[in-house]
Amino acid sequence: MTRPSLTDRLARHSAERAQAGLRRRLRTVDRVSGAWVERDGRRLLAFCSNDYLGLAQHPGLVAALKRAADADGVGSGSAHLICGHRSAHAALEEELAEWTGRERALLFSTGYMANLGVMQALLQRDDLCVQDKLNHACLLDGAQLAGAELKRYPHADVAAAARQLDSRPDAAALLATDGVFSMDGDIAPLSELAALCRRAGATFMVDDAHGLGVLGQRGEGSVAQAGLGQDEVPVLMATLGKALGCSGAFVAGPAALIDGLVQSARTYIYTTAMPPALAAATLAATRLAQSEGWRRDKLDALVARFREGAAQLGLPLMPSPTAIQPLLLGDAQAALDAAEALERQGFLLTPIRPPTVPQGKARLRITLSALHEEADVDRLLEALARLPAGGPAGAPV
Repeated sequence: MTRPSLTDRLARHSAERAQAGLRRRLRTVDRVSGAWVERDGRRLLAFCSNDYLGLAQHPGLVAALKRAADADGVGSGSAHLICGHRSAHAALEEELAEWTGRERALLFSTGYMANLGVMQALLQRDDLCVQDKLNHACLLDGAQLAGAELKRYPHADVAAAARQLDSRPDAAALLATDGVFSMDGDIAPLSELAALCRRAGATFMVDDAHGLGVLGQRGEGSVAQAGLGQDEVPVLMATLGKALGCSGAFVAGPAALIDGLVQSARTYIYTTAMPPALAAATLAATRLAQSEGWRRDKLDALVARFREGAAQLGLPLMPSPTAIQPLLLGDAQAALDAAEALERQGFLLTPIRPPTVPQGKARLRITLSALHEEADVDRLLEALARLPAGGPAGAPV
C-alpha cells in the first residue's frame, strides 16, 4: 500500500486554484512613500492599504521606535510571562485600556493569535459560539479549535442570531462579530446584538480591527461609536497594524477577563512578546490617533467624495460608510482583469476572490487613507471609468 503524499496533494490543490483563476501571488514592494509604492520598477498609487490614518511612516512613530531600540534593543527576548514584558508594553496596555474605556488590556503578537487565544480560553467543548457568516477567518477558526459548537447566522441578521442562541438556551454562549467587516466595509448592528446578548445571557465579543482609530469621537472604534461600553461588550479585540500603522493586537475588558487570559490563553503564554521598540512606536500612534482628529475628518471627506463620484459613474459599490469601499465585480477573472488594467494606468488595487469572499462575489477592495488627496480620488474614479466594457460599470450588483 502506497501512502498518499501530502505535498503532492497540496500541489494539486494549488494547480486547481491556478486553473480557476484563484491563484495567489506574492509580489514585493520595494519602497513606500506616502500613498505611493514602488514595485517592479514602477511607481503606483496604492488604494489597497489598511493604513487608514496614514500613521505607518509618521516621523513621530519612527523616532519613538528608534529611541526605544537604542535603549532596549530589538527583540524582547522572551515571552511576556518569563522576562519579555517591558515597561513599553505596560505603558501601551494602560493607554489602550484608557482609550477604549476598559479596565485592562493585554497585548498579543497578531490579531489572529488574539482571537484564537480568547476563544480557546473562554470556550469549552459543547459550549455555543454564534457568529456572523462574514466574520474574519480567525474568529471562525478560534471557535472550531476550542471545540465549541459553531453556529453562523446570515450577515447582520440579529433575528437569526437570536434563533441560534435560543436553540441551546442552557449552553454557555459567546456571540462574536466583526465591528467593521473587512471585505464589505459595513458596520455590524452592535447595539441590537448587545441587547440580544443581554436578554439571552450570552457573552458579547467584538473584533474591531478595522474600526479602532477610524470610528468614534476619539477613534475609540465602532463599539464606542455605537454608545456601548465594557458592560455591554466585555470582550473587545483590535489590531495595531491598520489605523495605528504598527503591528500586533490587544484584547481589552474587565480585569477578570485579562487575568483569565494571562492564565489560559495559549497564544499569549507560549509566544515571544512583541519588540519593546514596536510597543513604544504604537504608544506614539495611539496618542496621535486620539489627538489628530483631522485625520478621521479627512478620511470621511475622501470616502464621501469617492462614493459620490462612483454613484455618478454607476459603479456597483457595496453599501459601506467606512474606508473600505468594495467594488463588486462578481467573476474572479473580471476582478483580476480590472486590477491589471488599473495597474497599467498607475494604480495598485488588489482583486479579492473566493474563498476570501463567496463565489460570485469577487471584487476590488478599494481602501482610502488620510494619505490620499482629493485629486488622487478623482484620478482613480477617472481610471475606473476608463475600464473596458463589461468592467465595473457593467458588472452585476
